[in-house]
Amino acid sequence: MSIPYLTLITFLPAAGAILMALWPRLSGRAIKITSLLLTLVPLVLSIAVFAGFDRSSSMAGVVQFEENLPWISLLNANYHLGVDGLSLPFLILTTLLGVLAVLISWKVELRVKEYFVWLLILQTSITGVFVSLDLLLFFIFWELELIPMYFLISIWGAGRKEYSALKYVLYTLFGGAFILAGILILFFATGSLDIASLASLDLNNFLRPALMVLTFFMFFIGFAIKLPAFPFHTWLPDAHTDAPTAASVILAGTLLKMGGYAMLRLNVAMFPDVCRDWAPLILTIAVINVIYGAAITLKQTDIKRLIAYSSVSHMGFVLLGIFTLGEISMNGAVLQMFSHGIITGLLFAITGVVMHNTHERDINKMGGLAKQMPRTAIIFILAGLGAMAVPATSGFIAEVSVFLGSFQSSVVPSGQVFTMICLLGLVLAAAYILWTVQRVFLGPGLDKFQMVKDADKTEIVFSVVFLLIMFGVGLYPQIIVDVIQTGVAPLAALFGG
Repeated sequence: MSIPYLTLITFLPAAGAILMALWPRLSGRAIKITSLLLTLVPLVLSIAVFAGFDRSSSMAGVVQFEENLPWISLLNANYHLGVDGLSLPFLILTTLLGVLAVLISWKVELRVKEYFVWLLILQTSITGVFVSLDLLLFFIFWELELIPMYFLISIWGAGRKEYSALKYVLYTLFGGAFILAGILILFFATGSLDIASLASLDLNNFLRPALMVLTFFMFFIGFAIKLPAFPFHTWLPDAHTDAPTAASVILAGTLLKMGGYAMLRLNVAMFPDVCRDWAPLILTIAVINVIYGAAITLKQTDIKRLIAYSSVSHMGFVLLGIFTLGEISMNGAVLQMFSHGIITGLLFAITGVVMHNTHERDINKMGGLAKQMPRTAIIFILAGLGAMAVPATSGFIAEVSVFLGSFQSSVVPSGQVFTMICLLGLVLAAAYILWTVQRVFLGPGLDKFQMVKDADKTEIVFSVVFLLIMFGVGLYPQIIVDVIQTGVAPLAALFGG
């Protein structure tokens, strides 16, 4: 009997969280160690899946480590899990950030058990999105994540935490309504909820052209809210600004990636003709995301809000890579999502260290912190280099792949124009990262920060893990590109790639 790797990876954190919630009189330290173990085991199992994944070209588009059992016969819904080249990078990313989120949360002292229970349930819900191959199961996991994220922000957040948490929930529910409508249209038209089966069908035989376009945009709007894409991005800065550090790391690292992943899995795979016809409109949104997001980032004085708006800009690169519909550009889009999860996760994590130790988040009130926090400054600067896409970082190879692929893609005639405009985002990224470093860490030290502590051992450990992956993928991208290629190749073939 084969080991149900994906079931264990997905549900072990939530199962452990439930047992931990019911177990009386657990000390805070015991809760943290238990949570670390409950995230370490899924990480080890996901590494085993990654190591055992067949990367050969003959396996392109083939689902591996599949688990398929009858679930709700009335709806023809199955408990169907599996991974391919699209989902496996995000499975690794989710389980890795789960471990790091626990380490980042090591200093949490408020309602410790409740905090880690919600953190573990959040990991299960996000993992489920990336491994589900049944639309109903996919949707349940998609909606489930809003519950733990709401509580993490509203209880352990700061500032206008209740407002930001409620805004996040309302946006998510609004997007979920569109996704559910798209799922229902597909189900009533085809009688199937199986994602792989639907991707193999020619939906033109089941849906009229107008209904095809409507269904495509039902999905696109729901996924664009999560990405987030303009004009649905306004929930993100508030959620990031007021969320606790670990929630911000997960939010930037994996939760946003659900939107880009779902666009590839559903929009591109099931509606290639609609993608081709409407690509110019979506690429216009990508340009707005990149330029507007970067320009607004330059105006921020709250350090967490600054990183949040930079995510809006970088997700524009993902849209550009996906909807220029070239093989290299889509490879770059997936790699960009993985890289952004690592780099921005580190930026939020180390920013949390700065805020915790200085009790300050206003950039205008900081300065000269490199003298008191040299290790923290070095880590932030290295993460900033990744966000600027400096060579040898994962950000460089990801963005180069997006731009080269988008520029040479022949599927969208105007792709070169959109690519050239988006290149301005690289210049703006360098500007806001370097300006932030200068304002926060350089210059004369301030008397009020003379006794500020630097990053401790735990903070250095999780930062080094982030940095090793950032530079590891940057120096040897083939370790993950080979996997991504097997998932993207079938999509590119739909457009002649």
